[in-house]
Amino acid sequence: MVLPRYITNFDTQELPWRVCDYLVIGSGIAGLYSALKASAHGRVILLTKKKVADSNTEYAQGGIAAAIDEDDSPDLHLEDTMEAGAGLCNMEAVEVLVNEGPQRVKELIELGANFDRIGNELALTREGAHSRRRILHARGDATGEEIRRALAAQIRQEALVEVKENCFVVDLLTIHNRCLGALVMDSEGRLEVYYSKVVILATGGAGQLYKNTTNPEVATGDGMAFAYRAGVELMDMEFVQFHPTALALDGAPSFLISEAVRGEGAVLRNGRGERFMTNYHPLAELAPRDIVTRAIIKEMESTGSSRTYLDLTHLDEGLVSRRFPNISATCARYGLDLAKEWISVAPSAHYMMGGVRTSLYGETNITGFYACGEAACLGVHGANRLASNSLLDGLVFGDRIIRRSLDYVKEQQEPQPVDLHYDKLLSPLQLDTGEIKGRIQDLMWDKVGIIRSGEGIQQALSCFIEMGDLHFHQSMGVE
Repeated sequence: MVLPRYITNFDTQELPWRVCDYLVIGSGIAGLYSALKASAHGRVILLTKKKVADSNTEYAQGGIAAAIDEDDSPDLHLEDTMEAGAGLCNMEAVEVLVNEGPQRVKELIELGANFDRIGNELALTREGAHSRRRILHARGDATGEEIRRALAAQIRQEALVEVKENCFVVDLLTIHNRCLGALVMDSEGRLEVYYSKVVILATGGAGQLYKNTTNPEVATGDGMAFAYRAGVELMDMEFVQFHPTALALDGAPSFLISEAVRGEGAVLRNGRGERFMTNYHPLAELAPRDIVTRAIIKEMESTGSSRTYLDLTHLDEGLVSRRFPNISATCARYGLDLAKEWISVAPSAHYMMGGVRTSLYGETNITGFYACGEAACLGVHGANRLASNSLLDGLVFGDRIIRRSLDYVKEQQEPQPVDLHYDKLLSPLQLDTGEIKGRIQDLMWDKVGIIRSGEGIQQALSCFIEMGDLHFHQSMGVE
């Protein structure tokens, strides 16, 4: 099947248009931070398909990793990152992350992010595969929301940043391997064109491709999809991280139970009530996420149970409620007392290590088009992201995009409308998107999930090709 270049017919000469210096797509930490940094150098429009608060950043509980403690170092952070990534990380990218990360975190604090403290010192915790306590957190287990709040507050004060909510980017507009901007649909279904000198992709991950996921509804991977249709290279798409501990209760969402819970001493128990992680890895519950996830699956199979349990009952009750207020409140809504009862948990799709291939400065193979955050990939996470490196990733490489693009922006003339049109789609599709989404999620979970086989992946691929061919032929008016 040959993908159509665009997924809707349009004519730029018949559409309303806007211009800017930087067009930022996405409102998680990568998008907000990039927009804020870009505002010092030009006019910025930030597009988000729902509300600014709707991103994975808001759901980041554990924290942000940085080697800022006197007993820590970037070299130790690098070693831990490489170990978690199964040795498949891009060493040069990891060096950038761990060495520039502390300064970006300090800048975040200067921008108003209030991290938890013990006295005057930043409170640091430990998560899986970290050899030191280097995780900064906020409001106990609401780190992502606090960072989003601080950045959004700064964005609102910037006169050169315009935030457009409920705007869905349909496709990138490109001519001769150069990105000119984007075709965008507003909340009323009307198409608009946004022309820009630089376009920055920060649309996050694709967790909603799976039946069970910790990701919000907006994490559908559409940013990677429209980039791919424009000829942008993707890489490492097979590397999907499944978080070991999501709440597993009938009628409850796959709510993330942060790795920081295990960092404070919680243990995992199988269906027979036995602690088991000591049998799988020297770090036990703090082993890398992929190891813990596979261990849970193995224990489920050996005990004949669909659940494992997270046990905090041996921890101080005051510590639990103080350190994890949001997790405690969510569990309480479903009748669970985190400090007194074992919590039923199971793995859930969590993070995309793969994405749009970029350089160390966020550059892609399309001139004027950059990417950062979860939608991007330069190999910094390898096959398995180290806990709490994701927020740091968005900051470090978002900053590098702005630094690298400065000369390019200065050299470019004011964006002008171009004559670009597409009229090859003859038949509007009448699709049951709910049914299609359900089929995709089931296939991905069953065949392209935690435990995979060549046969299962081929079966999934055949189904997707069949679905794609059917819808493509319908759109082209072919019986």
